[in-house]
Amino acid sequence: MYSDLMSATTSERLIEATRALLWERGYVGTSPKAIQQAAGAGQGSMYHHFAGKPDLALAAIRRTADEMRAAAETVLGGEGSAHARIEAYLLRERDVLRGCPVGRLTMDPEVIADDELRAPVDETLDWLRGRLAGIVQEGLDSGEFTGPLRAEEIASTVVATVQGGYVLARASGSPAPFDTAVRGLLALLAPLSPSPRTP
Repeated sequence: MYSDLMSATTSERLIEATRALLWERGYVGTSPKAIQQAAGAGQGSMYHHFAGKPDLALAAIRRTADEMRAAAETVLGGEGSAHARIEAYLLRERDVLRGCPVGRLTMDPEVIADDELRAPVDETLDWLRGRLAGIVQEGLDSGEFTGPLRAEEIASTVVATVQGGYVLARASGSPAPFDTAVRGLLALLAPLSPSPRTP
């Protein structure tokens, strides 16, 4: 029982250390030695739990992707109109200057070149576009949104605004460009929604 707990704890520490390093340094900059040091685990422990760096990185990326989905679903699956839920998603609290832990992986050539590592990234962004498109379609079907809108196009615009906002914020060293981009998109969407905004 005790050994199982210790085993799980070491595995968790390795995954969490890898997640943090991938976000900060990218795949190439995340060496097995750096992972072991950050996790407080030896080389033997790491290779006892994972076949190697790619195996550990995949577990870390999958967990990060799952967390991103859960955080998005918390607001997208909440109460309120379609516009209110999209607004809640766009305005939710983020560590803007660190960027998106999933989106940043799309700029990592090692991740993109590996089908297995890329899969959870692609699946998560695809899920997000699909989830947003479903909400926009709800708004269209109920008459909340009007005009010649395509749900998929609006959903892609929302995702592109968030991801592009991260890039602008990191480039300037300030969250202001992210906030400006998000509020600009909300201003464009607001006239489409005749229903009152959720305060």
